[in-house]
Amino acid sequence: MNSRYTLHPVHTEADYRAALKQAEAFFDAPNEPDPDSEEGVYFEALITLIEAYEAKHFPIAPPDPIEAIRFRMDQAGLTVKDLVPYIGPLNRVYEVLAGKRSLSLNMIRRLNEGLHIPAEVLIK
Repeated sequence: MNSRYTLHPVHTEADYRAALKQAEAFFDAPNEPDPDSEEGVYFEALITLIEAYEAKHFPIAPPDPIEAIRFRMDQAGLTVKDLVPYIGPLNRVYEVLAGKRSLSLNMIRRLNEGLHIPAEVLIK
């Protein structure tokens, strides 16, 4: 294989920066390489190595459950009243959104199934 397409493990910050620099060349090109080409396979593997390093060294904490609910409300254009089927009476919705009441298991299930908010985010 051409040494230009030789992959190296990404263990250190220097390895990471070098991998980003290599990936940058692909992003700066007018077109991404054909996924079935040698260059495309290399690019996909390089991105996988970068993502693995980032997941290990720069983990992103899941959002706060209330923030996740508010985000979904914003995304879907929902009002507080729209949450009644998932959380319960309007006063309970306000209590949950204000952080004065915790989500119950039934609320978590309904929010997960109805609004597709990941259960692991709501359980936090």
